Amino acid sequence: MNEDRRISRQRLRRRRRVRKRVRGDAERPRLSVLRSHKHIGVQIIDDVGGRTLASASTQEKELAKKIQYGGNRDAATEVGRVIAERASKIEITQVCFDRGSYKYHGRVAALADAAREAGLSF
Repeated sequence: MNEDRRISRQRLRRRRRVRKRVRGDAERPRLSVLRSHKHIGVQIIDDVGGRTLASASTQEKELAKKIQYGGNRDAATEVGRVIAERASKIEITQVCFDRGSYKYHGRVAALADAAREAGLSF
């Protein structure tokens, strides 16, 4: 139990540390990542307006058909490519990357690299 509590406190500190530096506005919204064991999702958020501009997740039906399992790097790469396409449709080219409480490694890094390759800059 103490180990779980330590890890959750560590994640909370890391999320607060990242979030206090990363703010999204209309010109440069925030690209927020959500990672679970089985899925990965991402949102483009305008913090000033308080609204989500675009989102993509492995739980969407069209993405679930393309991927075998939502909790691996291949799925994260596909989600990164899809969010970049959706961002270009609403004419967003620059975002602030918010990794949240997750380390920039593995699936989070794969998602970011795929979004960069597909046209987003951050």
